Amino acid sequence: MAGRDFVVTGSGTNKEGNHWCTRDYGESGTGHHYSNKDGSYYYQNTDGSKYYNNGSGNATFTTPDGRVIKLEK
Repeated sequence: MAGRDFVVTGSGTNKEGNHWCTRDYGESGTGHHYSNKDGSYYYQNTDGSKYYNNGSGNATFTTPDGRVIKLEK
């Protein structure tokens, strides 16, 4: 995995035109990334945490235990 800490194992575009990809981080597990036409994007991390950015600088981070942290610009 030289140059990156993950390998993209799948990707595509859904009927709404939003992009997704699956990332293999080796022993750490698999994560997902979604990039949407409206400028928002989302990461589902290997530890179960999630990050969502609405494309305007406001974001939420959800910890593995479900606690939601709002991040505002």
